[in-house]
Order: sequence, then structure tokens, then C-alpha cells
Amino acid sequence: MPDEKNRAIAAAILPLVGGAQNFTSVAHCMTRLRLRLRDPSLVREEELKALPAVLGVVEDGTYQIVLGPGTVARVTPEFEALVARAPRTAEDLAERGAAIKAARSARNSTPFKFFLRRIANIFVPLIPALIGCGIIAGLNGVLTNLGLLPAVVPALAVMASGFMSLIAVFVGYNTAKEFGGTPVLGGAVAAIIVFPGVANFEAFGQKLAPGQGGVLGALGAAVLAVYVEKGCRRWVPEAVDVLVTPTLTVLVSGLVTLFGLMFVAGEVSTAIGDFANWLLAGGGAAAGFVLGGLFLPLVMLGLHQALIPIHTTLIQQQGFTILLPILAMAGAGQVGAAAAVYVRLPHNTSIRTTIRSALPAGLLGVGEPLIYGVSLPLGRPFITACVGGAFGGGFVGLFSMLGDTVGSTAIGPSGWALFPLLDGSMGLGATVAVYGGGLLVGYVAGFLATYWFGFTEEMLAELNTLQPVRGRTQPQDVRGPEGLPPVRDGAGRG
Repeated sequence: MPDEKNRAIAAAILPLVGGAQNFTSVAHCMTRLRLRLRDPSLVREEELKALPAVLGVVEDGTYQIVLGPGTVARVTPEFEALVARAPRTAEDLAERGAAIKAARSARNSTPFKFFLRRIANIFVPLIPALIGCGIIAGLNGVLTNLGLLPAVVPALAVMASGFMSLIAVFVGYNTAKEFGGTPVLGGAVAAIIVFPGVANFEAFGQKLAPGQGGVLGALGAAVLAVYVEKGCRRWVPEAVDVLVTPTLTVLVSGLVTLFGLMFVAGEVSTAIGDFANWLLAGGGAAAGFVLGGLFLPLVMLGLHQALIPIHTTLIQQQGFTILLPILAMAGAGQVGAAAAVYVRLPHNTSIRTTIRSALPAGLLGVGEPLIYGVSLPLGRPFITACVGGAFGGGFVGLFSMLGDTVGSTAIGPSGWALFPLLDGSMGLGATVAVYGGGLLVGYVAGFLATYWFGFTEEMLAELNTLQPVRGRTQPQDVRGPEGLPPVRDGAGRG
């Protein structure tokens, strides 16, 4: 194939002129590839001249490689493409990652994604309380199972359950605040949902239960309260606004909540819980594989925010969310991929330094430094990280299908930070073992997928070169892959 031939010529020339970071411009004339070099001493001229496609070299202001008419016009685009695909240092990766993140932010400026960001703004402030109460609940479970400190266990149970019993009020407060209403009115309407007296009411021929509809009902009630309040502000005279507007807001929104919204939201919440349980009980490894593999792309698209109310609903219904431990496997795949990049690029000190600094955070479930600093700018390692997450998710999903459900009592952290929040259907020991096994599978699968499929030969030839450290270049040569000649690369950015 002509394209493959021209691509091979470009790939052979690139390391012999010092790598992609050794020149500031690429151009061509009728017969010559013209490079403006940073450090001409890095060019291995004799080896370059020995290439069959190179007819000669000329130094005249620029470094000119004679390829001949026709050939140079076809090789130059392939050469430029290799350069464009090959970030060399951590700084290059950071720049590319920042560009990708900015582009993603621009794409996320849609009405739907703006709505999802609003939903996130409602629930994210609640995460610290969810984590704190979740850890206390886990500690309470351990003490109960071990029969220790019986006098303390009831107190821990109260601490762990108090916030969850009133979470609807906090959701209502944050919802009204986010949508431009009076926060306390949103909280007041949402409080109706958790008030024990709702058991005296019927809707659609059924008795209501305190908490029915949960956070979804609270969110809907508070949004309704905001619109009622804004409507009142437009026509209620200022002289009586302080009396009439709050009263009508709570009255109208409260009646709709009691005689319709609680029932509807309760049905939706029950359906979410039933679907999640059915998905993992029936789909098992396949469902976990898909969920674990798609979570990093969902994060990239900003769609992961839609899962926050679902996690919260499951926690409120069942005491834990069975989705988060599976989705957390995406971070395990990312860690495994980063480790493989580290191993595959033994001479790229810049990228390896970035990985060493970001890896501890990745192990604790904070994956963005690795995503935007390493795998996503490199391209292929991001895909292989998703593969690792898929295998980890499949492992956890398989045990869910077998009856050993793994859940998290709070949303927020993942990786090793999720261990204190784990809960499940088969006891703490089995739950921790399954989750830990999933992490291990994600690490190994992400590592192997990236090691074997994360790099092309051209990427390795360009990336696996000596990099400047603190403004200096390491003095030894390294041998490239597949027996390529030694590559010296030290004139780039320090």
C-alpha cells in the first residue's frame, strides 16, 4: 500500500532527526523535507543517509532531507501526523489533556448537560455527610457482628441513620437554592415527605408511607415550589408578599406533593431499585462488564452526573448502592493502564514522573490526574483502561449474580477509599474480598491490555526516548523497539 510505504518512511526518519521535539517547523518543497532543528547534534546523519528513501541531506538554514519529487509530498503529511500524535513529555501530555478537557467542557454546554450539572450541584454538597454517616454505619455493623461495645452500638446506629432519615429535607433545600428559589421553602416542602403524619393520607387508593418518593420526590417538590414562588413574586403586591408568597408556595406545592408527587416518585424510586437488582442478578458479569467499561467515557461526556440521584435513591432504599462498586472498577483499569505506560516507557522520565505523582491519588479513586495527564492524551491507553474497568466490573457483577451483592453506603470515593464504606448481602468479609478481587482484576486487565495493545511501534519509537530532567539530558543512548538504532533525544523542553 502506498500510504503504508510513505508512513514507514516517515516513521524511519523521525527518530533519526532527534524525535518530534527536536524541531520547531516542518515544511517541504518540490523534492525536500525541510526541518527547523532545535539541536542539529541530535541528528544521526549517517544512518539517515543510509535509508533507501533518502537521496541526500542539505544544511542551509533548515535541515533538508532530499526525498525526490512526488515522494516528499506524500511523506510530509505522514511525518506531520506522526509528530501530532506523539506527545513526548509530561508537559506535552498536560497541554493535550487540558485541551481535551476544554473541548469536553465546550461540548457539555448543552441544555441537557447543564441540567445534569444542576443535579450534581444539588447532591455533591451532601457527599461529606453521606461518607461520614456511611463509615459510622460500617463501624456499627462491625461492632454488632463482633459483639463488641454493646453500649455504643445504639448510639452509632442513631448517628448513621439520622442524616439519611432527613436527607429529603437537605435535597429540597439545595434544589431550591440551585433553581433560584428560597432554600428554606424548598426544604419545608420536602420535609412533608419524611413527616410521619403522611401515613394518614391516601393517594391513588393507597396509603402513603413516610419517606415515600425519597430524594426524587424531594427534588420534584422543591422544583415545583421554586416555580410557584416565582409565579407569586410576579403578581403578589409587595406589601403582602412576605405573608402570601411563602404561604402559597408551601400550600400549593405541599398539596401536589401529598396527593400526587409522593406516589409517582415512590413508584419511580421502586422501579429504579428493582431494575438495578434485576440487572445485576440477571445480567451478572455481562452487565458489570458493560457498566465498568463505559464509566470512563460517561465521565468524559459528563453523563455520570445523572447517576448521582440513582445512587442516593438506592442508598435510601437498600442501605447501599450496588452500582458504585462496579463503576469504581473503571478507576482500577485506569491505574493498571498507567502502570503499563510506566513500564513500557522506561526511558521517558518526564511521563514516568507524572505517573508516580498521580498514581497514589488514582489508587484512592481520584482518577482525573491520570486521565487528563497520561492516558487520554496518549489515546490508546485510555481505551485499554476502559477494558481493564470492564473486566473488573464483570468480576464484581458475576458475584452479584451468584448472590454475593457488593454495595457502598455512600457515594463519592472509589478505589481503596471505598473499603470503609462497603456493605453487602453476604457479610463484610465476603464483600471486601469480592471488591478487592475486582480491583485486582481491573489492575491486571488494564495493565495487560495497555502493555500489549496500548502503543503502536511508532508511538514507542517516539515516546520511549530519553527526556530532559530538570533542564538536562541524560547522557546515555537507548535502543528502540524492534532493534531500531539508538535514539538520543535531549533537546526538548526542560
